[in-house]
Amino acid sequence: MIKLQKEKIEHILNTDATISNSLIEAKYKLPIVEQKILHMLIAQIDFNDKRLKVYSFHVSDFLKIFGDKNYAKQVKKALDTLLNTKVRVTKENSFLETHWLASAEYFVGGKIELEFSEKLKPFLIQLKKEFTKYNIIEINKFKSKFSVRIYLLLKQYRVVGKRTLKIEELKEMLQVSELYPEYRNFKQRVLKVAYKEINALSDLIFEYKEIKVGRKVDSILFLISSKFIQKEEKEPDIDDLIDQLQESIKEPLRIKEYKAILAAAQNDINLITTKYNIAKKQGNIDNLVGWLIKAVETDYSEPTSKRAQSKNKFNDFPQRQYSEEELEELERRLLLKDFEI
Repeated sequence: MIKLQKEKIEHILNTDATISNSLIEAKYKLPIVEQKILHMLIAQIDFNDKRLKVYSFHVSDFLKIFGDKNYAKQVKKALDTLLNTKVRVTKENSFLETHWLASAEYFVGGKIELEFSEKLKPFLIQLKKEFTKYNIIEINKFKSKFSVRIYLLLKQYRVVGKRTLKIEELKEMLQVSELYPEYRNFKQRVLKVAYKEINALSDLIFEYKEIKVGRKVDSILFLISSKFIQKEEKEPDIDDLIDQLQESIKEPLRIKEYKAILAAAQNDINLITTKYNIAKKQGNIDNLVGWLIKAVETDYSEPTSKRAQSKNKFNDFPQRQYSEEELEELERRLLLKDFEI
């Protein structure tokens, strides 16, 4: 029994967990212990499974994995929180609200069996695109609940190397809009704490720049790099990126056109997918390639209401047809080793 428990712990620590990007960007608020339990469970999931299973651990496992006696003492209270806390996930045509856990069963001796909410199945298993891999070793030393969330938001964009998030959008994900309404407090209590912990304790290093609209900080540009970049990871595999893009954009486009869109978006598959979903909703787009290139370059976002959409002039501008020479130039940009920021 001890040997099996040891093997299980080693498996959790040595196997990358996989999670949907939609779940990374979901709106929820959980303390640090609850988040660590959650990720310990996710690390047990085989994302090739066809159904969610009952996942178990011993209280002693938690101590061995995270190395903190205080955390082990808080497990029961943390599981109560997970059973009662809602998570809100944005889907293509709806948003989902559900609880993290469907049940928790406690056994004499310290064993605990847990079931995820069945509604979370599409975000935890059978993931074919738009997912992120990570290892719980990288978050096990964090003390701040915000460090875990921001780490995953940055890990999602590690290959791209940068990510821009609006302050209000980030606050909504972390559910702290009311707690830190003023940016200076949000910066001090959230950004600076995460900056210190992630850079010191994880496999990522990041810097951030404030983007102002007028005199107000509107967005944060995160510049992301890895402490342990392997040579083959420095340059993204273009064929692999095209394959991913073809999964997201099921249109009869040429390879040069896919490369041109990737170049405009600096390889950001998630950004392209977001703009493509907007394009599908709007319809009546004669030149999809030109529309997508313009949309990613200008960071076009969907109007928030029908009235706003009627006033939006984005589609009024002719979406230019690109010549072979222009497509080749965009492709050349894609092949550059270092993109300008």
